Amino acid sequence: MATLDDIDLADLDQFTAGFPYRFFDVLRQDAPLWWHPPTAHTPGGEGFWVLSRYADIVAAAADAETFSSETGGDRAGGGTTLEDMPMEFAVGALLNMMDDPRHAQFRRLLTPSTTPRALRAIEDDLRRRTIDIVDAAIAKGECDFLIDVSAELPLQAVAELAGVPQADRHELMNWANVTLDYESREVGEINDRVAQAQARMFTYGTELLVRKRSEPPTTDLLSIVTHSLINDEPLSENEQRLFLSLIIAAGSETTRNSFAIGMAALSERPQTWERLRDNRDLLPSAVEELLRWASSTPYNRRTATRDIEMHGQRIKAGDKVSLWWASANRDETVFTDPYSFDIERNPNPHLAFGRGVHFCLGASLARMEMRVMFDVLLDRVASVTLTGPIEYVRSNKHSGVRHMPVTIQPRED
Repeated sequence: MATLDDIDLADLDQFTAGFPYRFFDVLRQDAPLWWHPPTAHTPGGEGFWVLSRYADIVAAAADAETFSSETGGDRAGGGTTLEDMPMEFAVGALLNMMDDPRHAQFRRLLTPSTTPRALRAIEDDLRRRTIDIVDAAIAKGECDFLIDVSAELPLQAVAELAGVPQADRHELMNWANVTLDYESREVGEINDRVAQAQARMFTYGTELLVRKRSEPPTTDLLSIVTHSLINDEPLSENEQRLFLSLIIAAGSETTRNSFAIGMAALSERPQTWERLRDNRDLLPSAVEELLRWASSTPYNRRTATRDIEMHGQRIKAGDKVSLWWASANRDETVFTDPYSFDIERNPNPHLAFGRGVHFCLGASLARMEMRVMFDVLLDRVASVTLTGPIEYVRSNKHSGVRHMPVTIQPRED
């Protein structure tokens, strides 16, 4: 049984076997608002507050004036990671590190392209792509489910939605993989591999956005951000470039991990797989449970803008406050038997997409992709069997999978 003294949430080695739920079982029970002391791993040598209970996380996410996605107090940096990001370059310019009113104005530009109604127009295309992806994996028999199946559909979908040439999608995925995985480095460190990836992405993004600005406006997201105005002014080049980085990383990385971790859960439960195949009406609720189970974004950081008391303790203006969505998704007071994988769970108010003004803009797309992917898999695949351990990325910010070796058995009927 873990104790508070065992917990170092900045030690990335604690996350290499998946999310360490055992730590958060202790925190929810004994320290729902916990001051994480500085350790050898905490960015900037700073401690930070940890929220682990569902109700507290929802309340903090709903109060964006007190818990800022930019900064607070006299802090020189900020953002949504434990590491302070620089003001103006990232904070206040990257959509997920931006507060209202600009955040709301920016988001409003993109919303029409990401509604369920708008996305229905691409569902048939997604299904065709999925069939090709799954059939190619079946033909291999033995494959890496993460690379051959999970990564492909979200990557193709976000490239289509964003207006990125499909031929460039793997280059962009490689960039995202390098920057989101802390292999051979710690939070706040940039090695040669990361620096080279960032430089390539900067050059690629600059050239692509120049091309988008020179072309007539279309409905793809990059065309929208390059041609739209906020307060009668175009978005800055930095905002446009950072949006490209965000949409590629967030639009492909989180969904592919939900695919992989969800498929692993189903492969371990063949009776559940059969029940889902025989009753596709369960697919929508199964998707919600897969999202809760995977919790592919473990936390987001906020910064307190004022002093506030919670659980008898004082959070001071400028303090870092971390909201651990993955912990909320195992909260025993909200989810009956939270460590049970139940495709008929109802209600299932999971926080896989966050909550509040920063609720994930791509939630409808992710749900559609998961529904289509598992529908096609159920049609074509008898079983998916892990042939080795899942290899996770070394990160506390993404419940990411590097590799997932499997054998795929096709259906014969």
